[in-house]
Amino acid sequence: MTQPVIIRRALSLAAHGVPALPLRAGKVPFGNCPACAKNACGGRPNMKTPGPCTCPHPCHGWAAATTDPRVINSPAWRRAWREAAGVAYHPGGAGLTVVDLDNAEAITWARTSLPATRIVPTTRGEHWLYRGAMRGANAVRPGVDIKSTMAYARWLGPGIGTMTTLPDVVRALTAKEPATTRPVAVTIPSPGGGGACPHRTPTYLDRGIAMAEQRITEAQGEVHATVYRTFLAVLSTHGRCGCLTDAHTARLFAAAQAKGESPRHCTDAWTNALTTLGLSHV
Repeated sequence: MTQPVIIRRALSLAAHGVPALPLRAGKVPFGNCPACAKNACGGRPNMKTPGPCTCPHPCHGWAAATTDPRVINSPAWRRAWREAAGVAYHPGGAGLTVVDLDNAEAITWARTSLPATRIVPTTRGEHWLYRGAMRGANAVRPGVDIKSTMAYARWLGPGIGTMTTLPDVVRALTAKEPATTRPVAVTIPSPGGGGACPHRTPTYLDRGIAMAEQRITEAQGEVHATVYRTFLAVLSTHGRCGCLTDAHTARLFAAAQAKGESPRHCTDAWTNALTTLGLSHV
């Protein structure tokens, strides 16, 4: 890809409100300049907002992303563009979240667990783009990263399909379990429900429960957090329509206990997930 093409692409993204930055070979941003090495300059304010650095170079990774054409066309940035292999963007700065699916197994999971949205093919998998920003995180499940605030993604084209609103099931992937401050009886709380069921067939629910069991069973570390996030994901998808039964929750509890979780923790995690989603009184 030639320099003029790369710069035109960055300027086009900026014109559409998408903060852009140059990307080196290997899909990584340019390193900080000598004045900013190891954040000697103090970095950006709390590293929470993108925009031009006080120095003229594209420093501080994702935080360098900008929609200012004067910065993109500045001499310092043009030197970086001459060495650039592509263009990256800051999804959170554009109000977007990218679910980065790195392999075929991750894509299969997304197709059975996430609402349809715009899809961008990648070298090894797909980017699923949703409207709405959230905290980014890596390895939220095997082969799946979340790129939004304080993160960058490689620009690979606009993709196909209609972009939809960021769903709770994606937000749940990075959620941490809140501390339990009161005793909870060792029973399986009901998610309630009673609303219209949006799922086309019972197979959709059964597949989701089976994948949730698998996610818990395959956890290699942070089992406690994985159990909570899995419960949260299941409830965010199926907790409002009343289609979950005691048999479904018993399967999830059994998978968690097989990984060493106590019945008490299973109940606490389930109750905390209900509370987080506002389902505790449904």
